[in-house]
Amino acid sequence: MKLEGFHGRAGFGKKPALIVIDMSVGFTDPGSPLHCDLEDVVEAIGRLLAAARAARLPVVYTTVAYDDAAKERAAVFIEKVPALLTLEAGSRFVEIEPRLAPQPGEPVLTKLFASAFYGTTLASLLMVQQCDGIIVTGASTSGCVRATAVDALQHGYRVVVPREAVGDRNADAHEANLYDIDAKYGDVLSVEDVLDHLGRFALARQRRRSSALSSGRAGSARAPVGAADREPEQRPS
Repeated sequence: MKLEGFHGRAGFGKKPALIVIDMSVGFTDPGSPLHCDLEDVVEAIGRLLAAARAARLPVVYTTVAYDDAAKERAAVFIEKVPALLTLEAGSRFVEIEPRLAPQPGEPVLTKLFASAFYGTTLASLLMVQQCDGIIVTGASTSGCVRATAVDALQHGYRVVVPREAVGDRNADAHEANLYDIDAKYGDVLSVEDVLDHLGRFALARQRRRSSALSSGRAGSARAPVGAADREPEQRPS
C-alpha cells in the first residue's frame, strides 16, 4: 500500500557510495548468537561490489567491535542486547565475511551503535569523495540498515536500499522496515535495478575516459614539433 504524499523518488545522486553494513562473521556465522540468514544477501552484495568497483565508485564497510573502553561507552546498548558481547575486538566475529573482503584502499569503519554515521568518520569520507548519495547494504534491515538510511537522509544524502542486499533475523521486521524506508527515507529498489544504474555509471566513466584520451591525442597532434616549443603531454587522471 502506498499512501498519497509518500514514496517519492530521490534517486542515486551524481556520485553514490556503496556502504556495506556489518557484514562481519558475527552476523554470517550460524554459530554466532547475532546470526542472520544472509546467504542470498552475501551473493547480492558481491554483485553490487563488482559493479561499484567497475564504476570506480567509493566502497565503505562497517563492523561493530567492543574493547573494554567501547563496552563502557555502549553499556546501555549492550544491556539491551547482550548478544553484542560476541563482537569482541580482535575476535574473528568482527572480521568482514571473507566472501565480501574489502579491497586495498576500501575503509572498514568500526562503530559501536546502529548508524554507520554515529561516532565514525563516514560523513567525512563521503565529503572528501564528493558523494551525494549512498547505496545501503548489509544487516540488519530493522537495525543498522534503517538507522544508517535515516541518518544519511538527515545528512543530506540520497539513499538507495537494494531489497535483496539487506537481511534480518525477522522476516516481518525486514518487510516492515523496507516499507518504511521506501515511504520516508530512501528508494528501495531491486538489485537488478541498482546493478543497471551502476552499469550506467561505469559506462559514463568509460565515455569520459575515452573523450579525455581523444582530446589528449588531438592536442598532441596539434602541438609544435620543435623540442623547445613542445609542451608536456597531458595524461588523463
